[in-house]
Parts: sequence; C-alpha cells; structure tokens
Amino acid sequence: MDFSNMTNEILKGLSTWESKLTKLSEDTIMNKHNDQNRTIKEILGHMVDSASNNTHRIIHLQYQNSPFSFPDYAANGNNDRWIAIQNYQGEHWKNLIQHWKYSHIHLVHVIKNVNPEKLDNEWISDSTSDKIRLKDMITDFLRHFNLHLAEIQELIDK
Repeated sequence: MDFSNMTNEILKGLSTWESKLTKLSEDTIMNKHNDQNRTIKEILGHMVDSASNNTHRIIHLQYQNSPFSFPDYAANGNNDRWIAIQNYQGEHWKNLIQHWKYSHIHLVHVIKNVNPEKLDNEWISDSTSDKIRLKDMITDFLRHFNLHLAEIQELIDK
C-alpha cells in the first residue's frame, strides 16, 4: 500500500503551518480556547502526543502478535491528562513548534518504512475493545492531523 500522498500532505502541512504558528501572538496561543477548552498550545501538544503514540503503535504492530492490545491514550479523558501532566501551556512556544514538527517528520519516516506484510495486523483499544488494522490507523492519521489544524485555524480566526 502506498502512503506517499498522505505522508506528502503531512509534510506539506508542517511546512505551511510552522511559519504560521511562529507568527502567532502570545495572547492567541495562550488565551483562546476551543470547545474542549484547549488553547492552541495545548492542541499542538496533543498533536505531539498523537504522533508519539501512533509511532509506538506502528512499531509494536510490526513485531507483536496480532491482535495486540495497546493502551488508547485518548480514551476516557486521558489525552487531557497527558496535556496537563506535560504542561504544554507552560512550554516554550518555539520549542513546542519544533517538537511538533520533528515528531511528525519522524512519524512520516516510520510510515514510509512499514513492512507491507504487517498492514493487516490489528491493535485492540483497551478502552473500547475495537480492533483497528495498522493500515487503517495510518490512513486515518491525516484526518486527525487536519482536524486539529482546523481547530487551530478556528481559534486564530476568533
């Protein structure tokens, strides 16, 4: 399966958004909140967590027995705990932007190196017991990436 269109879109989004994010005022990144009560800094931090967790899932799904049970960090409000524990609101903005950028560049690298024979391997969400194939998880990542960039754009436009 060829993921190059998806990975190219992620890289294009990183390039476009890096300069856009760098130019935002402190008031915009710190004080505007979305429907989940997240600031732009917290949304960006959540995107770092998502890239990290998906990187781990992709790796585990290539060497563990399938189906593989793996924690669903986003379930039951855990993603908000991750945001709070890491204090993304207090993170230096330019460092956070770079962390966001490079965690996604690394995820793209990992996706480009997935063993095609493992794409039907499944992980089981420990919160829902849903089985999700590796290829579906990878394919859905761009939707998730764009969803959060759209949330950031909405906050910028407020």
